[in-house]
Amino acid sequence: MLVNDSTASFVAEPSPDAPTCRLLLGDARQVLTQLPDDTFNTCVTSPPYWGLRDYGIGGQIGAEMELADYLADIVRVFREVRRVLRPDGTLWLNIGDSYTSGGRTWRDTDKKNPARAMSYRPPTPAGLKPKDLIGVPWRVAFALQADGWYLRSDIIWHKPNCQPESVKDRPTQSHEYLFLLTKSESYYYDHAAIVEPTQDGRTTRNRRTVWPINTEAYREAHFAVFPPALVAPCIKAGSSPGGHVLDPFFGSGTVGETSLRLRRNCTGIELNPEYAALAEKRLRTLQLPALAL
Repeated sequence: MLVNDSTASFVAEPSPDAPTCRLLLGDARQVLTQLPDDTFNTCVTSPPYWGLRDYGIGGQIGAEMELADYLADIVRVFREVRRVLRPDGTLWLNIGDSYTSGGRTWRDTDKKNPARAMSYRPPTPAGLKPKDLIGVPWRVAFALQADGWYLRSDIIWHKPNCQPESVKDRPTQSHEYLFLLTKSESYYYDHAAIVEPTQDGRTTRNRRTVWPINTEAYREAHFAVFPPALVAPCIKAGSSPGGHVLDPFFGSGTVGETSLRLRRNCTGIELNPEYAALAEKRLRTLQLPALAL
């Protein structure tokens, strides 16, 4: 069931038999402040990466001209996420890296990925050089750790079908990071729900930290989306059926769809009205019962 709400009101409706997804339209920095403490079991999300996309919204996170401002915005958002998580809550944070612009102030269109076109490029951060890998994921992880989060694991999302790159002076980038952070030292983590098969296929083992998962493109969106196969283990490990999942950067609604299929409730926040409309359409046409993910 989808509950569309353009305000920041909130009603928790925990039910494994009739899970609900609530969609809130607005800036996560403001909407989160209006949600109650200790509400969600887990947060699974992928915030805008710094300097890589122009989503056409003024003041959008990711479009800061200074890296320090981006980190401050991210810390601000996830400080509120930590407040609304239950004491045993977890955060699963996917984020990718980028290189310095080398003085370029814009980026041309890309037929394979129209969202890469940008009318702005942030300048090279202080202390870095042209062509430097910036290390954004670890800068974010350490900033959140310093703000009070427990940094529990770095997971490599290996993309077997990564986009080719024309570079000749470094390997093609085929991975992103997924960080597991927690609100408290003791937290809910159902390791049995996400065990993986052993190499011989005869038994199972504790899930490792490299997850080979193909990227996916939502057919009605001109941008890559969170693959459900990446989202599902996070939801399974971080909550039980009937639990409540949060995604403050909802996009086209992959976390919402996966939550409903796994019989979890979900609250999503999305700034861009076009993406919110895509998510609403996607969730309204969703057919349950749950799929095995």
